Amino acid sequence: MTDPTLADRVRARDARAIARAISLIEDESPQAAALVGRVFPHTGRAYLIGVTGPPGAGKSTLVDRLTTELRRAGRTVGILAVDPTSPYSGGAVLGDRVRMQAHAEDAGVFIRSMATRGHLGGLARTTAEAALVLDAAGFDFVVIETVGVGQDEVDIVRTADIAVVTVVPGSGDEVQALKAGIMEIADIFVVNKADREGADRMAASIEAMLSLEDWPAGGWRPPVMRTVATTGAGVAELVATIGTFRERTAGELGTRRRARAEWRLREILGRSFLQHVEARVLEPGEFDAILDRIAARDADPYGAAAAVMGRALGAGSTSSGMTLDHVGIAVQDAADYTTLFEKLFGLSTDEPEPVGPHRVRFVDTGDATLELVEPVTPDAPVAKFLAARGAGLHHVCLRVRDIDAAVASLRARGVRMIDEHARPGAHGSRIAFLHPSSANGLLIELKQPRGDHRIEDLAI
Repeated sequence: MTDPTLADRVRARDARAIARAISLIEDESPQAAALVGRVFPHTGRAYLIGVTGPPGAGKSTLVDRLTTELRRAGRTVGILAVDPTSPYSGGAVLGDRVRMQAHAEDAGVFIRSMATRGHLGGLARTTAEAALVLDAAGFDFVVIETVGVGQDEVDIVRTADIAVVTVVPGSGDEVQALKAGIMEIADIFVVNKADREGADRMAASIEAMLSLEDWPAGGWRPPVMRTVATTGAGVAELVATIGTFRERTAGELGTRRRARAEWRLREILGRSFLQHVEARVLEPGEFDAILDRIAARDADPYGAAAAVMGRALGAGSTSSGMTLDHVGIAVQDAADYTTLFEKLFGLSTDEPEPVGPHRVRFVDTGDATLELVEPVTPDAPVAKFLAARGAGLHHVCLRVRDIDAAVASLRARGVRMIDEHARPGAHGSRIAFLHPSSANGLLIELKQPRGDHRIEDLAI
């Protein structure tokens, strides 16, 4: 489990705790999800500024100057600088942090480089979660600098509250540059290195393209600003424009953040589902075998995906992934009932099997099964049940594919469990009981049969 004090230390803006938290998130450690869950209720206060643009546009220097202006106004700043991935260590190439050494000793600034690790879009896959950590730490602004991006690497618009697109004169054909996808996401355009020849032409080209759009009356039209980040020229005006945009679009912030939440949730669900398929549905090496069959034209991608989906979701199960496994009947002596079922209905009964302080026998009906449960010791739970109510319905058992996930989901929804964790059941199964107080007095058992996560080969 995650150190329960780590979230508290993050909220206290402990630099070492923040660094540790982001490392857990970057490594996609199982502890990271619990950490995000603890800090998430304390987020939503920071304003996220995204700074993006092509390589060589001076983004790092601009972020450094932007931070200086915000600190001069008494605001705290967290910086996430996304760098290329080192081919040797797999970590970030720390070019951005080298350019921001002026803030290294400032307690009101936290700088973290993140490696893309092969993720496209200009950001690392976990940048959004790292921003949540800085938000929870109480930073007024979180500045996210993307790695140098190309035409369609625009994840920043799904992560930040404002997107500042930085361009530089002398980059070649201005019209070709302006056709890039990043030009469509800007809330503010910044022509950096504006002291160079061609800056006016670049700014005019952007204005010309903006004039072709039909902007809503009273809506925000992206301004085109000029800066020289090396000297700080124009940066104060940029900060003021960011403030104006924040005020003008305050009513839209909730809509923007909801859209970002939808995108992020869909991404996490997709990644989690794929991880579930690889870990619990497919056998080791089976994914590669499916790819080989597709490459050999023995299967098509859609058919293969449909087959895997069918296995993952469990054909014939309910939409929740649960099916009725058996009905449990409390009896004093199971032998009497086995004879009864045999004589009346011709139903056979399994051999008795000890399960804790009970002995169970299963009566196979061909569909759902009846479980006869008799106590072995006077203090067994079923013995107490019989003493209070007599023989009869004891519990209903639902079969699940992943009992650990089912128990975690129920507990997260406030359901009281008799078993906080799954325990061994009959026939090598794993079981857990819901407390009757959470099920209108009904005792419900969850059961994951032995080997249930092992499913037959793909039928494709």
